[in-house]
Amino acid sequence: ILMEPKVSDDGVLARLGGDEFGVLLFNCPLEHGVEIAQQIRQVVRGYRFVWEDKIFEVGVSIGLVPFDAQSGGLQEIMRTADSACYIAKDQGRNRLHIYQPDDSALALRQGEMQWVHRISKAFDERRFYLARQSVLPLSPGVNNRPHYEILLRMLSEDGRHILPSDFIPAAERYDMMRDIDRWVIKSSFELIQGQAHVAYSNNRIPPLYNINLSGHSLNDEAYRFIIAQLEETGIDPSGICFEITETAAIDNLGYATSLIRRLKKLGCRFALDDFGSGLSSFGYLKTLPVDYLKIDGSFVRDMTNDLISQAMVESIHHIGHVMGLQTIAEGVENETILAKVRELGIDYAQGYAISDPQPWGNMPMIDRVSGQF
Repeated sequence: ILMEPKVSDDGVLARLGGDEFGVLLFNCPLEHGVEIAQQIRQVVRGYRFVWEDKIFEVGVSIGLVPFDAQSGGLQEIMRTADSACYIAKDQGRNRLHIYQPDDSALALRQGEMQWVHRISKAFDERRFYLARQSVLPLSPGVNNRPHYEILLRMLSEDGRHILPSDFIPAAERYDMMRDIDRWVIKSSFELIQGQAHVAYSNNRIPPLYNINLSGHSLNDEAYRFIIAQLEETGIDPSGICFEITETAAIDNLGYATSLIRRLKKLGCRFALDDFGSGLSSFGYLKTLPVDYLKIDGSFVRDMTNDLISQAMVESIHHIGHVMGLQTIAEGVENETILAKVRELGIDYAQGYAISDPQPWGNMPMIDRVSGQF
């Protein structure tokens, strides 16, 4: 009712489903289409409705796509319009995004949509696997217990190894991290369970394993899943250290703090990952009861050539020790960096100078005859 008068005789307004509407404008120049879209946005923005004595505002995000006989089929036009609409949402909502043939934002989004399909297919074909990388103790006062970070990897359809940095952004945007986190936790716990039996039978100290948690798993549902997996596998919670990125922790501060406190009561440990890459507010450390600070690798890699990066690393290490936290330098890629990390008194080092990530557990294999996994 609000939008229809703005479309008038220029086209057709229809509800596509849920809270999505489509407008088809006939013989309409781009400039006039923009004018109509802005009128729709303004009239929706000006609407108020009352529910239980509360007044609510309404907004609308609009994607505008010019098309002609050379623009491809209906499905392609609708897919482009849908992507343009979501870009308007991503850019702050209640705005208009106009598609252009060289639209880099649209190309990025469509690339991410392809990753969504590839991630789902990788789950179906069991092409995810785990790797682990050593974390080396440097300081005499730290525990010399074997220490690893568990890392996620994916095999492509043709058997190439794909790093998380390629597919995790799409997984985060399209709500796939819950399933990925659960797969990592369950698979890691099962492997740790097997390793624990080997360690105890040989009178060796079982390692400490770092497992990454995304911001999507800082909630009660994830807590219940972790508890269920601990009970099912019977592994010692003190052998688990969950890593949460600085940005995810700050964005979900209340949930993160609650999850950390509850799991620490069971014996789990926590590391604040990529510290220095986000807001870098030391004040948040008073709230987050973590055990380790992992200094962001971008600072560590540059600190032998850049005094500011070195100062950042020193500051994070110093504040961490003042607060009773142990520090881990990420991105230690050569002996020069490792020597500098030792000189600064950082507790642990991780990176290619220490060890490459090594596949852990069952690797997906391609059958040479059928080409199937």
